Amino acid sequence: MQYKKINNLLGWLCFAIASITYILTLEPSVSFWDCGEFISCAYRLQVAHQPGYPVFAMLGKAFSLLSLGNNAKVPYFTNTGSAIASGATIMFLFWTITALAKKMLLNKADEAIGQSRLILIMGAGLVGALAFTYTDTFWFSAVETIVFALSSLCTAVVFWAILKWDAHADEAGADRWLIFIAYVIGLSIGIHLLNLLTIPAIAIVYYFRRHKNVHVGSAIGAVLIGVLILVFVQYGIRGYTIEIAAYFDLFFVNTLGLGFWSGAFFFFLIIIAILVAGIWYSIKYQKPILNLAFICIAFIYFGYSSFAYIPIRATANPDLNNSHPDNAFILYGYLNRVQYGENPLLFGQYFDAKVTDQTEGSTIYRKGKTKYEDAGKKQNYVYDHTTILPRMYSNEGQDPQFYRQWLQMGEQDVPTFADNMRWMFSWQIYQMYVRYFLWNFVGRYNDQDGQQSTTSIDGNWTSGIFDGSKHLPQSVVGGAPIPNQGVQLGNTYTPLYALPLIIGLFGCVYHFQRKKRDALVVLLLFFFTGIAIVLYVNQPSIQPRERDYSYVGSFYAFAIWIGLGVIALAELIRIKVSPTGAAIGATVICLLGAPVLLASKEWKDHDRSTKMTPHDMAYDYLISCPPNAILFTYGDNDTYSLWYDQEVEGIRPDVRIVNLSLFTGDWYIRQMQGKMNKSAPLPITMPYDKYKEGVRDVIYFDDKKIPEPVEVKEIFDFVTSDNRATQVQYQSGDWGNYLPTKNFKITVNPDDVLNNHVITPEQKDRLAPAVVWKYTSNYITKENLAMLDILAHNNWVRPICFTTTIGQENLIGLQPYLYKEGFTYHLIPFKPDTTTKDQLGKTNSLIMYDNMMNKFKYGKFKTAKYLDHESTTMFYPVMLSTFLDLAQGLIKDGHPDMALKVLHKYDEEMPDINPGLEVADRKIFMAKTAYQLHDVILGKKFVNSVDDYVTDQLDYNYNLMKNNSGEFSPQTVQYCISFISGMADVTDENHQTALNSKLKAQMKDYETKFAAILQRGQ
Repeated sequence: MQYKKINNLLGWLCFAIASITYILTLEPSVSFWDCGEFISCAYRLQVAHQPGYPVFAMLGKAFSLLSLGNNAKVPYFTNTGSAIASGATIMFLFWTITALAKKMLLNKADEAIGQSRLILIMGAGLVGALAFTYTDTFWFSAVETIVFALSSLCTAVVFWAILKWDAHADEAGADRWLIFIAYVIGLSIGIHLLNLLTIPAIAIVYYFRRHKNVHVGSAIGAVLIGVLILVFVQYGIRGYTIEIAAYFDLFFVNTLGLGFWSGAFFFFLIIIAILVAGIWYSIKYQKPILNLAFICIAFIYFGYSSFAYIPIRATANPDLNNSHPDNAFILYGYLNRVQYGENPLLFGQYFDAKVTDQTEGSTIYRKGKTKYEDAGKKQNYVYDHTTILPRMYSNEGQDPQFYRQWLQMGEQDVPTFADNMRWMFSWQIYQMYVRYFLWNFVGRYNDQDGQQSTTSIDGNWTSGIFDGSKHLPQSVVGGAPIPNQGVQLGNTYTPLYALPLIIGLFGCVYHFQRKKRDALVVLLLFFFTGIAIVLYVNQPSIQPRERDYSYVGSFYAFAIWIGLGVIALAELIRIKVSPTGAAIGATVICLLGAPVLLASKEWKDHDRSTKMTPHDMAYDYLISCPPNAILFTYGDNDTYSLWYDQEVEGIRPDVRIVNLSLFTGDWYIRQMQGKMNKSAPLPITMPYDKYKEGVRDVIYFDDKKIPEPVEVKEIFDFVTSDNRATQVQYQSGDWGNYLPTKNFKITVNPDDVLNNHVITPEQKDRLAPAVVWKYTSNYITKENLAMLDILAHNNWVRPICFTTTIGQENLIGLQPYLYKEGFTYHLIPFKPDTTTKDQLGKTNSLIMYDNMMNKFKYGKFKTAKYLDHESTTMFYPVMLSTFLDLAQGLIKDGHPDMALKVLHKYDEEMPDINPGLEVADRKIFMAKTAYQLHDVILGKKFVNSVDDYVTDQLDYNYNLMKNNSGEFSPQTVQYCISFISGMADVTDENHQTALNSKLKAQMKDYETKFAAILQRGQ
């Protein structure tokens, strides 16, 4: 009784410590990446991107209600939901560790637990659970609205539950724990699929407990059975259930003439009947294993039934309705993430392979008015260069170049199976898993992206033990804080001296020595939630962001061994002291070496309590738009936070956000043709039949040598015509539209432009008679087709804007007519300014001045305790460029006094940081602008800021060069010296004698130090 009471109390203490930690450090509003979408979809019960996460959405909705009508508080409470789920994960981890520690220390379950053993068991639980509390990856997800917090809780619960079953397996009714596990696994599918990876470990626990003749062969068989169960749940229950239901629906709808979903419901009734019959049969004929199997499958289906949410909400047509999965075929593709493509696993092509043949696969069906329609066939390709276990397979974008760069292959080298394996081990396993593992238990230099190099400081791991001799730059290790300013670069330098790793390895070895079976169970959990994910996902190349969050289950498993390290250390100490003293000593040492160390080092990297960057950057995008604007976005971080601001807080509901990466889908174009919030339907005139799936998916350019630019409306009518005279016939016999010219124009009616307030009357003389441009692609895809429809039929009624972070390829050649008005480019039919090299630096300066000086919010950039990677490397440079472009635009338009106010606003709102060479270069230009506006003090401040940064980089590189380090960067040296030279010229031109002398002396010193490098560069 004493053991149980203490175990329960300390478990809840871990929950309290972890939850308080996460609540104190959670982000008060929306975070970057998927969080904005998840909060919006939870708050309004909408449909998020694949595969939907219905349980997560419904739980998020429950937490959002705690805001009590204050919508600005919704993300705080949904973030709190993640914090509490993460705290509960720590609690179950504590109970898991104590269960394993108890088994390791006691020979019999009912053996008396002495004081020393009690201290050891509880000490192990506290050390392991609290260590994991403060690990980098887990903490990151614990303070934002993301699926990985709840997914980790499901992992913790099912692993704890199988240990509970193991402890009570000989008691009547113990198998209820297995049924409970099945239900949680079913529910977890509605959160994230990572929880399914616990199944092999669960299977081996069952095998060890129930099998009398345990040996290596049968143990391997048990693991394989666990893998088969995993495959059955993943593909059989989760996948094929909906696929078979879709084909039943096809028969019922198209052949029997019944309504949509009738066949699917009939198939679901068949499943229910089979399960009921199986359970009845197993009871009647006393087949307990069969009975358990049928009941577990039934409970998995109970949990999985949460996905009924998806078509129900899709049919309700919410604003966010990804893929519009309102029928069985789309639901199947949605659940299986078909739109993201498939990566080959066991057999496939190399990246340099050529297609030698193609065959038609299964039919693609789409929902028509009363029946399912044929939308074409899937294409299966045959390649001339294939391999087993293909890892280097992608020929998309820069992937082939990166493969060659990473493996140091020549342009003509043909990849071999050895190259394939080198890529798998060096990049997929080491760089994209082991590096993350070491972040959490050894330490890291910073939170920059480090996917592209094993030797660079950025994004790499470090113990910190040998860093004293490396002369690391201040931009990494951090400098003295500046008064009245929050975050400094370098605050994410987190050396852990490898102590958590050492304790964990110690615990792992000891676990295998004392309890091989239990250690094997933990090892299986570690493997399947780590390396197995790497092998299954088969990442093709550089990812949009670091992916460490995918492997948090693996880090969870290792934390178990950190806890058991207490027992291993006590075993050593016991040689010299009493068992009780050894238990206390080992617990204290490991508490200091893992959780205390982790908390002290990681806190500064995870305290987001003062950061508002994602919310305010999204606000600034929206506030930059004129009334009733159409705002084209592209990436996650210039879309999801905007969705949150608009959908939850109701900020600028008149603006229609159009994500071009989704605009490729017929479902999304169709949504844009409807009203949304306070935004009227987009001027898209195409009927659905002209752009539905399989129709005009791509229209190729066929140059007809048309000499003059053609009206966009004429081009649009031509490429959407069903007249065979406007089409070409392909070798397959199919007919298709084509693009006859790339020279487009929109004739400008001045009255339309003035009446719709696109320009002011004072700007009328700048109007061009027509917007004339050259389309920049060799084909038109659906998003371009819809955009041309808008351009052809908008008639300047609604402002057309693009986010300034959008890729230039998405601007389709309109750059000469795009003017910055803040965080957006506004399409304005001014006469092109041929004197401007940077067409995207042009400003509509007075509008932009009002937006930035009077309306913008700045995300607590200057006072936040912590700024994440996106804030410093994505949005800080954007902010800097935006301020600088505005200042230059105001000077050009004859407003130097306003330009100087802009520079002071930048200095007032933004921290003095230099995240990279690009920022340093722009700051030199800002210093030059300040001097031009006769503000010597501000100009000097900018120069000194850049000078501190570049000399820091040069000193670091000088030490690297002296030590013949492979990390030495000649390019950085050349840039930095050129920056000093540029600043010397600026200060000389503006008669800053002392500062100029200092810079010239520095330049002379560095030119001497790097003479050989500079000569080689010349």
